[in-house]
Amino acid sequence: MYDAVADPYCYPGTAVLKNLLDIRDQATLDQYEAEVTAARAEQPFPSGKLDTVHYCRFHHHLFQDVFEWAGRYRTVRIAKGENYFCYPEYIAVQMNRLFSDLRRSNFFQGQSATKFADTGGHFLAELNSIHPFREGNGRAQLAFFAHLADHAGRPLQLKRLDPDVFMTAMIASFLGDEAPLTEVIADLL
Repeated sequence: MYDAVADPYCYPGTAVLKNLLDIRDQATLDQYEAEVTAARAEQPFPSGKLDTVHYCRFHHHLFQDVFEWAGRYRTVRIAKGENYFCYPEYIAVQMNRLFSDLRRSNFFQGQSATKFADTGGHFLAELNSIHPFREGNGRAQLAFFAHLADHAGRPLQLKRLDPDVFMTAMIASFLGDEAPLTEVIADLL
């Protein structure tokens, strides 16, 4: 669970996110969210230009049945432990910078597997540090990155993904060490 101050996304006096079904129990919400996002992940994702709008459409696609704000940048500061993600007032600027860099790199097309793992790892690390949404960043990141990998001619073998290893690598990248994330991506190619 994220730490947030004065969080209008949550029901008063709780850490449960307001949701379309008005579920007030965290365990029930977690189960519902997992089920519907898994079902949405099996459907075709929206097409787009691999830009910030397209990325927001991915998040909306996954979470449209759960949260009214699906696909919209968060407006509160959030952290995991004592590590804060990008402050909301800078999200748009940082997302535009990151996706402009992605466009300038020609969306990683034509890169060797090693180069793709390296640049892809950096992209994911940066995207994770921005954490533009109040919830669901990891699932949106992975879904979008898999789409980006397909577009770059480097499809990921997601069935080989170990969620615990991936999470550990994402945390390491947030703390400044992108090598484990690069290794995970290389193993998925």
